[in-house]
Amino acid sequence: MSMKLDILAFGAHPDDVELGCGGTIAKEIANGKKVGIIDLTRGELGTRGTAETRDAEAAEAGQILGVSVRENLGFSDGFFVNDKTHQLEIIKMIRKYQPEMVLCNAIDDRHIDHGKGSDVVSNACFLSGLLKIETTLSESNTQQKPWRPKLVYHYIQWKYLEPDFVVDISGYMEKKLAAVYAYKTQFFDPKSTEPETPISSKNFTDSVDYRARDLGRIVGVNYAEGFTVERYPAINSLFDLK
Repeated sequence: MSMKLDILAFGAHPDDVELGCGGTIAKEIANGKKVGIIDLTRGELGTRGTAETRDAEAAEAGQILGVSVRENLGFSDGFFVNDKTHQLEIIKMIRKYQPEMVLCNAIDDRHIDHGKGSDVVSNACFLSGLLKIETTLSESNTQQKPWRPKLVYHYIQWKYLEPDFVVDISGYMEKKLAAVYAYKTQFFDPKSTEPETPISSKNFTDSVDYRARDLGRIVGVNYAEGFTVERYPAINSLFDLK
């Protein structure tokens, strides 16, 4: 019997989820929600580090955030596509964990995998609810039941995208940054002899903090993370909005 999750967060690469919505995840876990992470690739094309070091870093980051599960689908970094084969593997994860909410990559971004990851996961969320799509979990050899998440949101990554809503993560920024910095090979390290990349600069790691501060400033809190939506968010009362 698979563990049912409240939130399942997908990232094209290990570290996407931490950077995009690590504070939100930490906050929801602190509030008693069960959260899992599914990485689509092992980040094997990353200039710094290796797939093996990234595996270890992802495991450490997951522990820091307190996620219930973390899996890697082993898609081809840089070259995976939004097709039936890849959609079915994601559908298996959605049906396995039956999340109420799915968090996806940014809808448009500098890295081509982010937009692709956004599309393939979003498509799979819809298809996962169709009765006539049959999937079987290899580890248990049992046929899965259809499941469609009620909510699908997209976090924001490299590019600045206008958020449709923001989450107050004040009090959880330290944990988010600790999870991000678990990826020691990827980010700023003055002692590293590996080639520099756009995300290994001090400016980039600083931006994780100052962008969250800026979103927080706009809504009157210390730190915030932004998300975009696929459909209108519905509320019961005007007073649900802050």
